[in-house]
Amino acid sequence: MKRYLLFAVLTAHSTLVTLCGQSAGPDPDRDSYRNPILHADYSDPDVLRVGDDFYLTASSFNAAPGLPILHSRDLVHWQLINHALPRQVPLDTFAQPQHGNGVWAPAIRFHDGYFYIYWGDPDFGIYMVRTQDPAGAWEDPVLVRAAKGWIDPCPLWDDDGKAYLVHAFAGSRAGIKSVVVVHEMSPDGRELLDDGVLVFDGHAAHGTIEGTKFHKRNGYYYILAPAGGVATGWQTVLRSRNVYGPYSEQVVLHQGDTDVNGPHQGAWVELANGDDWFVHFQEKQPYGRIVHLQPAHWEDDWLRIGVDHNQDGIGEPVSSHAVPRTTHRSTPAAQVADDEFDAPRLGLQWQWQANPDATWAFPTALGYLRLNPVVTAGMRNLWDAPHLLLAKLPAESFTATTKVTFYPHFDGEHTGLIMMGRDYAYLAVERVEGQLRLKSVQCLNAENGAPERTLATTPLEQPEVYLRLTVLPGGMTRFAYSIDNKQFTPLGPPFQAREGKWIGAKMGLFASRDRRENDGGYANYDWFRITP
Repeated sequence: MKRYLLFAVLTAHSTLVTLCGQSAGPDPDRDSYRNPILHADYSDPDVLRVGDDFYLTASSFNAAPGLPILHSRDLVHWQLINHALPRQVPLDTFAQPQHGNGVWAPAIRFHDGYFYIYWGDPDFGIYMVRTQDPAGAWEDPVLVRAAKGWIDPCPLWDDDGKAYLVHAFAGSRAGIKSVVVVHEMSPDGRELLDDGVLVFDGHAAHGTIEGTKFHKRNGYYYILAPAGGVATGWQTVLRSRNVYGPYSEQVVLHQGDTDVNGPHQGAWVELANGDDWFVHFQEKQPYGRIVHLQPAHWEDDWLRIGVDHNQDGIGEPVSSHAVPRTTHRSTPAAQVADDEFDAPRLGLQWQWQANPDATWAFPTALGYLRLNPVVTAGMRNLWDAPHLLLAKLPAESFTATTKVTFYPHFDGEHTGLIMMGRDYAYLAVERVEGQLRLKSVQCLNAENGAPERTLATTPLEQPEVYLRLTVLPGGMTRFAYSIDNKQFTPLGPPFQAREGKWIGAKMGLFASRDRRENDGGYANYDWFRITP
C-alpha cells in the first residue's frame, strides 16, 4: 500500500511517507543522531509538541498543496502525514505560478483543543488555519489582517486570557524591515485588535530580523528571531517582563567554526521531561533549506542552543549528538519518496507549481497515473507552467526512475522527467512528424524568460520507455533512458541543478503541447521510484 494524496481534497488520514535523508538519522546503536535530520527543503520549520507527539510545518511558498504537516515521536524521524492547505488562496491568483510568493514562515501552536497555523503572505496579509486533528481536514483559511509585507507571524495566548501576535516585515512590500511588532489579538485568534506596537529595532545589530516565534516562560516573554540573512545569519533571542518590551537581546546560535552556514529560524521545543531542543534550517543550495536538530538548555533564563565549542559565548551547531530523551523511539527508516500510482491518490510528496486543474492528471484503478498534455502557448518556458508535478530532492545523492508509456495524437506533444529551478533540464518523449523521439533539453536563466535549448535527440521505436535522473553531491544531474529498465543510455550533457525562488530545486513529471486541440494525447506513468 503506497502513500497518496487526492488532487483537490486531502483525505483525513493518509498513509505515511517517511522522510529521513541519506546523511541524516540515527547511528547504528540508535543512541545518537546525525545532522541534518531532514536532507530536504522544509524551509522555516516550526515544531510543536502535544503530549508525546511532535508536529512540524514549513514554508511552502507557491506550491499546492501547501503547509506540509510532518509527525514524529522522537524529534529525529519524521513522517509527512498531511498538508493543511489543499489549495493556495486567493484561488485565482495562485492558478498561475507565483514563484517565491504565498506561504512564508508559518507558526504552529495548540490552544484550547485546536491546532493553529499562522503564516504571512507578503502580498495579501496574515492568514490562519486550524483543526482538531492535524492528520485530518483543516478549516478554510481566515485572513486575520489584510496587509502588504507583514510576514512571519506567531500567536501567543497569555495566562490572563488575552492573545497576542508578533510578526516582522518584508522590505520588498512593506518598505520597512528589521523591526518586530506585537499586536493584541482576539482570543479566538481570528483578528488583530490594533495596528501594533514596535517592540524591537534590529537595524543596529540584528539587520533583517524576522522569523519571529513567541513564547512565555518563568514570567518572561520571549521572541526567538533569526537575523543577518538566510545564508549567513544567526539566531537571536529577545526577552522582556512585559509583552510590549523593552526587550533585551542575545545571540544564542551562529556558524562559529562549523561548516553549517546560517543556522537559524526554527523552533524551541520542550520535552515532557523538561529537556530542551531547537529545530532550524541551513541553506544548502540547490537542495534548499534542510533541517537540523540542536540540543538546548536554559541558563539564567536565557535559551542556549548548540554547543559553544570555541568558547566565544555563543552556541554552534552540532554534527551529531545523543538522541532526545523522548517517551518513544521511532524505528529508523530509509527515505521513501516512491509512488507506484496504483491507487486513486498521489503520494504526499507531490506538489503542483500552482493550484491544479482536474484535467491535468487522473489517478486510475489500472495502476498508472495519466498526465494530459497542457497547452503552453504564450508561456516563455516551463517556469511559467502551472502543471508541473514536483517533489523535493530527498537526499544529497540519489537516482529517480520512472516508467512512462506515451500515446501522442499530434506533433509537438511531449512528456518527461524534469529537474526544475531557476535553471531547469528535462528528458522527454516527443512526437515529431508523426514519429517518437527522445530529447534532452536545458533552459538556463529560465526565471527571466530564456528559451529552452534541445541539446540531444534520439529516435524512439516504441511508446514505452524508462526515464532516469541521477543526482550527485552538489546537485550535478545526469539524465538517461532505457527500453528494458536494465541498460540505461545517457542522453544530453550533465546539468547543474539550481534552486528555485526561496526554495530548493525540485524533480518531477510534466506533459505539454504547444497548441490547443479538440482532444489530444496522453502519458501513462506506471511508477516513480527513488534509489540511493
